[in-house]
Amino acid sequence: MTKSAETTYDLVVFGATSFVGQILTRYLLETYGLGKTVNWAIAGRSESKLNTLKSDLGSKARDLPVILADAADEQALQAMCAQTRVIISTVGPYALYGEALVQACVRTGTDYCDLTGEVQWIRKMVDRYEDEAKASGARIVHCCGFDSIPSDMGVWFLQQQAEQTFGEPCQNVRMRVKALKGEFSGGTVASMMNIAKEAGADPKLRKELANPFSISPAGHRSEARQPSLKGAEYDKTFNVWLAPFVMGAINTRIIHRSNALQNARYGKEFTYDEAMMTGRGMKGRLAAYGITSGLAAFFTASAIKPSRWLVEKFVPQPGEGPSPEAQKAGYYDLRFVGRTEDGKTIITKVTGDQDPGYGSTGKMLGEAGMCLAFDIPAEKEGGFWTPSSLLNGSLMDRLTRNAGLTFEVLETR
Repeated sequence: MTKSAETTYDLVVFGATSFVGQILTRYLLETYGLGKTVNWAIAGRSESKLNTLKSDLGSKARDLPVILADAADEQALQAMCAQTRVIISTVGPYALYGEALVQACVRTGTDYCDLTGEVQWIRKMVDRYEDEAKASGARIVHCCGFDSIPSDMGVWFLQQQAEQTFGEPCQNVRMRVKALKGEFSGGTVASMMNIAKEAGADPKLRKELANPFSISPAGHRSEARQPSLKGAEYDKTFNVWLAPFVMGAINTRIIHRSNALQNARYGKEFTYDEAMMTGRGMKGRLAAYGITSGLAAFFTASAIKPSRWLVEKFVPQPGEGPSPEAQKAGYYDLRFVGRTEDGKTIITKVTGDQDPGYGSTGKMLGEAGMCLAFDIPAEKEGGFWTPSSLLNGSLMDRLTRNAGLTFEVLETR
């Protein structure tokens, strides 16, 4: 079953007054306008904040519809979902505030996307609602921001190019962050701290978080040893030092789920890992050790109540973020190295033109919502998807046309 197209709106932005929600709302307004190619609305719990947002957006937003709904009000959420084909949610941490909306979307057959990076919450949502989503036709797509669209779509692009060039996919893919300028959003930091808090109190969760297939369907496992960078390491391909990449823990799991949902398109023994380039020589080595130590200290302190309050004093809070000028000055450059089973190699590049956690995330999330609303065939079944397994080439076209991303092949051999 799929939802009738006879709804008031094509999409609704829930949590429009959050920091990323405001970026997303402005992006949709500037890119698509009102009542032209898309009918859309903003939603949240505070009418005064929503009206202030409309005022800040200027005269173009005068007729932007407003829907009132609280993240804990199941009746209001279902009423909101009944009015639209797609919900875009920016209300996190999702483990604390996200389940009721997912449930409402599933029960009303409404498509949904968000920017969560909370792998433990995704697993719970899949376990609790996937069968019902398949029955109602709701397509649920988590991780539509910096985690994990550049990684997920980057691997999808690399494998597409490998199949065209070599006639087969790459069995091993590694992603390396070559350059990144920007800040983590307050919401992302809050989510990471919540994960650390939950894991510190639950040994079973710590074990689940260590499993690269934790959100893959039952039975989808690789016997191949999955690489996982734990400390400083030298990369011979690029001749640089590496440090763990903080988003790798969620991105890796999304890529493995994408592989599974595409019937193991990348191979049943596919391996994947991510790391951050820190430079060459002694300077690069010291930077790698410094990042490794800093990440370990952050997660350890976040997991322990006496030190958690101190961490909170020095990190951005939900709702905080950089100025529009700083967002535009941000960027990222990711490199992917893929190798086939017989040793053929392809190197690709994905770049974004704004701050990854804010400006670029807002644009990616908006295009994921538009893709759900207009590009996915109605007969495509419901369930919990990933960006590349459901949105694939249509999303890549939107990202390159509108959202400032590039996908490029650098080398094949």
